[in-house]
Amino acid sequence: MSAQDFLVELGTEELPPKALNTLAEAFLAGIDKGLQAAGLNYETKTVYAAPRRLAVLITALATQQPDRSINLDGPPRQAAFDAEGNPTQAALGFAKKCGVELSEIDQSGPKLRYSQSIAGKPTASLLPTIVEDSLNDLPIPKRMRWGARKEEFVRPTQWLVMLLGDQVIDCTILAQKAGRDSRGHRFHHPESVRITSPANYLTDLRAAYVLADANERRAIISKRTEELATMQEGTAIVPPALLDEVTALVEWPVPLVCSFEERFLDVPQEALITTMQDNQKYFCLLDADGKLLPRFITVANIESKDPQQIIAGNEKVVRPRLTDAEFFFKQDKKQKLEDFNLRLQNVVFQEKLGSVYDKAERVSKLAAFIAQRIGGNAAWASRAGLLSKCDLATEMVGEFPEMQGVAGYYYALNDGEPEEVALALNEQYMPRGAGAELPTTLTGAAVAIADKLDTLVGIFGIGMLPTGSKDPYALRRAALGVLRILIDKKLDLDLNDAVAFAVNAFGAKVKAAGLADSVLEFVFDRLRARYEDEGVDVATYLSVRALKPGSALDFDQRVQAVEAFRKLPEAAALAAVNKRVSNLLSKVEGSVPTVVEAKYFDNANEFSLYSAIQQADQAVQPMAAARQYSESLARLAALREPVDAFFEAVMVNAEDAKVRANRYALLARLRGLFLGVADISLLG
Repeated sequence: MSAQDFLVELGTEELPPKALNTLAEAFLAGIDKGLQAAGLNYETKTVYAAPRRLAVLITALATQQPDRSINLDGPPRQAAFDAEGNPTQAALGFAKKCGVELSEIDQSGPKLRYSQSIAGKPTASLLPTIVEDSLNDLPIPKRMRWGARKEEFVRPTQWLVMLLGDQVIDCTILAQKAGRDSRGHRFHHPESVRITSPANYLTDLRAAYVLADANERRAIISKRTEELATMQEGTAIVPPALLDEVTALVEWPVPLVCSFEERFLDVPQEALITTMQDNQKYFCLLDADGKLLPRFITVANIESKDPQQIIAGNEKVVRPRLTDAEFFFKQDKKQKLEDFNLRLQNVVFQEKLGSVYDKAERVSKLAAFIAQRIGGNAAWASRAGLLSKCDLATEMVGEFPEMQGVAGYYYALNDGEPEEVALALNEQYMPRGAGAELPTTLTGAAVAIADKLDTLVGIFGIGMLPTGSKDPYALRRAALGVLRILIDKKLDLDLNDAVAFAVNAFGAKVKAAGLADSVLEFVFDRLRARYEDEGVDVATYLSVRALKPGSALDFDQRVQAVEAFRKLPEAAALAAVNKRVSNLLSKVEGSVPTVVEAKYFDNANEFSLYSAIQQADQAVQPMAAARQYSESLARLAALREPVDAFFEAVMVNAEDAKVRANRYALLARLRGLFLGVADISLLG
């Protein structure tokens, strides 16, 4: 069967840059889905995307759809005809479903069957529908119409190229008649561009100053930006999302170095970087010490004969942005950071939970409580908590919301606050996402944990629990943040105490009954997902969860110990024994004696196990006290041999009640040793 390359390119007005990659991938997926549904084979598929075009290239596409056979089974013969041989409604309904007369249905088998051979169609006749369906399925939140057109799309369409080999596909889609003429660069080559063949698509457009391949444009921008930064003795900040957006803004990228006045460097560099990246799409430059240089890189969409004119234009445009940031910074510094708390008394945190200032006061007290328990400075934590939300009322954060915390850091330093207090104002929001940076100071950690626990307790306390995908207060992220800080920073904090403190701080604003337990359950449930991501078996998590440790760090240390234990050759047998013992003890009527009395032993294996348990108990007590859980379980693994011998030789449920109770006590001692680390019986 013959094959030809296929190209479709839809030309438009400038597409939304942040959506370009998504639209392109969806376009390719739609074409692929249509080709597969039609049974059309091909070799490779590639998508191209530029500001004014979406294109898909399919190589070696079959030019003819293969013939197909349809076989549909209907009702059994006995259900299809009555005793007189007349067709029933089941038979007539099947024929109607197949779109044929009953006489055309095969009645020779045990069931009615309809078979049909369908001749394949030329690929050229199928492509218009495939392309149109894929465009209709693009993830466009709001389609629009222009002028008198009835067709709807994300932007006005301007041209359409559809080629199967040398053949132009005869069709009209989104008001555009298909042809082989594309368009070049809006300024360098405004004339139409004849696409000589699908294989020459990139080459033909390159000659017209259009790089249709987004990957090629991205690589050029990245490489040239790095080269220019090196020439300026700096390093460019190139966030992946910004690089993608800039790539989607230009067809012929030309990076250029621009500059701004050094006086703006007195403004917090985070504010300057934010406005240059978000508003102007510039790449900022840092020196070897991580300080902002008074230069930046813009990516022009034109190869100008006078690049200095483009540079001057960008420098002129950025100046008002930087001037605004400078103005906000100077205005905010006219009063102390603490004074902004007065404004926060009128800013609602949550209707039932009070103002943002109320939250800051609660965080201040809880942060001091936490700092004392993790070895931090309670006074600093209290001060940082009180100042933690002040910058939300500043001009700087009002204009640049991303500066919350960062602005507070600079204003606190300006007011002469201790360095660690100032740092905590920024670190309170850490981690800002999965895998993001954690607080570097104990004060920052205390405030970050306090802020998150306060939110969790407050929102849970008014019954606004997250459901499904709805989590407006980001409670899942808050819980994960608390756990990450405690575990990764190795901070030993009993969350039972911290959550109880937080509950008390709210007073009558929350329903306190059962609140602490609900919050703790929610927080520790988040650990399950964390461990699953790390490849830890859920049984390991459950074995530790059964003990309900209050410290996340302690919880993690136990999990790591159980994971190490499971790799030992004795692990499976001891897990099974623990499960057996657990089942035995759960069926005991009344209480199990707490003391084992050797006088009731009547078997040497009882003495052996008792002696082994006593020795193990003495060995693991100091280990448990030092939280050396891995060493503790490794030592307990040595009990396998006496345990196996015991169960082989001893009938636990002896007829003599005292002997039986004593054996229960012995097994309870055995189980208690393992429960010092985890419930090993849950390991299956």
